[in-house]
Amino acid sequence: MNPTVHAVRVGLGRGWTLFRHILTTFDGIWNTVIWNGIPLVILILNRDSTVQGTSLSFGAVALPGFIGLMVASSALGPAYYIAAEREDGTLLRAKAVPHGIVGYVTGVLTQSSLETLVGVIILLVPGFLLFDGLAVNGIVGWLAFGAVVPLGLLATLPAGVIIGSVVKSPRLIGALGLLLIGGMAVVSGIFVPLQELPTWAGWLGQVLPAYWVGLGMRFVFLPEAAVALEIGQSWRHLEMFAVLGAWTLIGVLLAPIVLRRMARRASGASVEASRLEALQRM
Repeated sequence: MNPTVHAVRVGLGRGWTLFRHILTTFDGIWNTVIWNGIPLVILILNRDSTVQGTSLSFGAVALPGFIGLMVASSALGPAYYIAAEREDGTLLRAKAVPHGIVGYVTGVLTQSSLETLVGVIILLVPGFLLFDGLAVNGIVGWLAFGAVVPLGLLATLPAGVIIGSVVKSPRLIGALGLLLIGGMAVVSGIFVPLQELPTWAGWLGQVLPAYWVGLGMRFVFLPEAAVALEIGQSWRHLEMFAVLGAWTLIGVLLAPIVLRRMARRASGASVEASRLEALQRM
């Protein structure tokens, strides 16, 4: 078997094992439910509100946007894991194995993807029961869901690899993550249609994957009349796939380069220095 293919298979198995571990420990289940349940709580608290000019509930319109935000935020998973495991020596041990970095990164991306999909399920299942007007638009809707969510993950996960390779401290990634999630929530059209935001915010939102995944999810789950809320009263499928495809291409090209540079610098001395820095912060 090709060594790279074998490393990918090992990585897939490692990612699945780590994901199962999360779902079989109290802390893992608690964190998964709490963090992914926050958007649901926000939607429930506003379940009696309707979107101005429509009969659609706020919950039904905002939920697809939260899915977009959730998929875009999946980048924080590999960013945190890589930064933390570079610090504790896990990455150095992977480097010592032939094609170990390939297997390691495959495992991290698999784990993060599965965690994101669980979050989407936690949000969607109660959403179907609680919010009127939320339903999959037939076979086309399912096909779109099966295309947009994986493409959204492909567009954002490589960015997480880059961030984790550049940022030294996992604690810094946690702080930056909260700021990034808050910023994306504001400019991704979850709470306010993009055309009602300041011009600069609307353009910024259209650069980020969160808006486009959210737009795709609105196409999947909302009635056709909801297109009136969108820019140009269009679902803009071509633009959606173009932007997400561009993010994917850039990430796939840059992530291996940045990761290789980081892996070359990894050494026993750097791990010990990181350990001492962590002890000093405690």
